[in-house]
Amino acid sequence: MSEDDSNTEEYPTEIHDYLTAFEKSLGSVDEMLKTMMSVSRSELLQKLDPLEQAKLDLVSVYTLNSMFWVYLATQGVNPKEHPVKQELERIRTYMNKVKEIADKKMAGKLDKGAASRFVRNALWEPNEKNEQTSKSPAKGKKRQ
Repeated sequence: MSEDDSNTEEYPTEIHDYLTAFEKSLGSVDEMLKTMMSVSRSELLQKLDPLEQAKLDLVSVYTLNSMFWVYLATQGVNPKEHPVKQELERIRTYMNKVKEIADKKMAGKLDKGAASRFVRNALWEPNEKNEQTSKSPAKGKKRQ
């Protein structure tokens, strides 16, 4: 917003900072959209694995629905009473599912051979020398 716009439009001065921040955010969104639109979708999807493709699709559809939510709010419609709310919740559940899949993929896998070696080496195995000393009576004590 330029100074001329703020002089000609009548709005409470308390919201000037909020409007300035909103305008800056819109500029950031515009830049991101231009960046995303500069590469063809098929080209972008070829570079990504299926999990990354799912993440990209979910982020795109979530962003689009969020922008529609804001549009409804600017038109005086309560978005909480609009079907867009259920759509956003549905997308969030899919985002959580994709996150679970990604977390499982990142989790360490059990190497059974290494685990058995750790257990085998950690357990104490008596050898013949230790067995003989433990079976013989202690010196200095008489058996009765």
